[in-house]
Amino acid sequence: MAWLDTPSTAFEGSRCIADGTLREVALATKPVVDSWASSISPPPILIFEDASSEVIELDWRGTLADFEARLNALDPVMTQAMPPAPVEELPAAVDAPRGPGRPKLGVSAREVTLLPRHWEWLARQPGGASVALRKLVETARLVSETKDRVRHCGAITYKFMSTMAGHEPGFEEASRALFAGDQAGFAARVAAWPADVRAHLLKISIHAFDA
Repeated sequence: MAWLDTPSTAFEGSRCIADGTLREVALATKPVVDSWASSISPPPILIFEDASSEVIELDWRGTLADFEARLNALDPVMTQAMPPAPVEELPAAVDAPRGPGRPKLGVSAREVTLLPRHWEWLARQPGGASVALRKLVETARLVSETKDRVRHCGAITYKFMSTMAGHEPGFEEASRALFAGDQAGFAARVAAWPADVRAHLLKISIHAFDA
């Protein structure tokens, strides 16, 4: 994904200016920045990357055309700076006659070391040891993925909260509810916060309570 396609959201103080791709959000935000150019105390104008709640810094100088040209020039630079995704090398295929029996279906045979009582328990499971082990590993994988998703979502939600609502009443209580997985308590604590901040919080925290 190109840098300018990054899902983002912009705020003028506690008001949401725009959300969408970074290109769309930046171009919608530029006139707002310009409208405050002569103000002594402008409100904070911030663009957040939705996936991380990191603030995206942009150079707002010049006209809208100047800004857009500079934005477009940045995109290939940012794209080239990203390291390529690692490509997993597959082992070379070996042509060998296949004996009778069921096809391998992508199953790899590896050595597993267990205690005798573990082997005894596995042997009693429907389908035998291999089927039982695959089910156990798949269950553990799904649980781990859920925990990782909850942890990541909680972290980006808290990061946005700290930046945009650290001064709001009930911030500490909302933080505790977030990390306790108390969705109802979290929603209650943020109910009185500015509408756009609250809406964004509820959107990015959607998976923080999956567990």
